[in-house]
Amino acid sequence: MPDGYAPVRSGEVAIWKWLGRAATGAGETGLPDSVRRLAAELENLPESEAQYLAAYAYLLGRVAHADLHVSEAERDEMVRLLGDRGGLDEEKARLVAGMAIEQATLFGATEDFLVAREFVRIATVEQRKQVLDCLYAVSAAHGMISAEEDNEIRQIAGELRLDSLDFLAVRMRYRDRLSLFQKGKTE
Repeated sequence: MPDGYAPVRSGEVAIWKWLGRAATGAGETGLPDSVRRLAAELENLPESEAQYLAAYAYLLGRVAHADLHVSEAERDEMVRLLGDRGGLDEEKARLVAGMAIEQATLFGATEDFLVAREFVRIATVEQRKQVLDCLYAVSAAHGMISAEEDNEIRQIAGELRLDSLDFLAVRMRYRDRLSLFQKGKTE
């Protein structure tokens, strides 16, 4: 056996299965693991709708966690958006929001681009623009959009193949909440 090689123990396999990363079956559908796990929670919806909502929720969670903290206001806004735009009841929306935040936190570095690419595949240009607005709504939920959140949204806009004019049009609607413009203000 090569140096450093250790056979996989059954406990390790169970952990990888729990994370949805078992060697057999992982990635067979071509969907990012995060989308598949979230879509599984939406089993009562048509598959395409479940995949759309899963990717949508993941993107919301990604922005909520961009500054390494998810406030209750951000979580509540995610739940509201999943209910309003996704047609989920509050209990299901809370579950999906929580899972999306967990997925974005645990697997963000490896899943972010894959989920965005999947969203481009399944969403119309108009839906992608609407998601951009929702990303700003989540990040503004606690009163101010941090530079980290704003930068993450800019990154996502590029991954979603939205042009600069689309990005700036949405960003301008939230300019009063951007931390960049809050620094010199007094209360």
